[in-house]
Amino acid sequence: MILVSEDPINAADQLAIFEKSVPDAGGIVSFSGQVRPKADGESVTGLHLQAYHPMTTTGIEEAVQKAQSRWPLNGIRVLHRVGTILTGETIVFVATASEHRRAAFEAADFLMDYLKTDAIFWKKELTENGEKWVEPRAQDYDDSARWIK
Repeated sequence: MILVSEDPINAADQLAIFEKSVPDAGGIVSFSGQVRPKADGESVTGLHLQAYHPMTTTGIEEAVQKAQSRWPLNGIRVLHRVGTILTGETIVFVATASEHRRAAFEAADFLMDYLKTDAIFWKKELTENGEKWVEPRAQDYDDSARWIK
């Protein structure tokens, strides 16, 4: 399942739903990302994310297909929020399942690297001092480069 939406994400609920959908899995890995309260030493009140849904969703679907062709997976769930998301709220939830843990870990890591660097989102950080557009960090691109073969 892939969903890009303004709806809040409850990671515990999403994990429970996912676990029930993959009864034959031996390893399940989940990651949820939240809005940090500080960035570059500045207090953050939230983020505003925009997406062009046809391109954003298609790109995520392609990344999911790559993960499925690369690792033996029993299931994948990717949820990403758009709109205004306040500090402490969940932005993203990714879960992967496989017969064995290593494939689930690597697939989840691969998908998160895609979402951080290549997914079509425009992200604006909201701070006490105003707003600023946010780009992936150099470390994010280094992390993503691990998957190029």
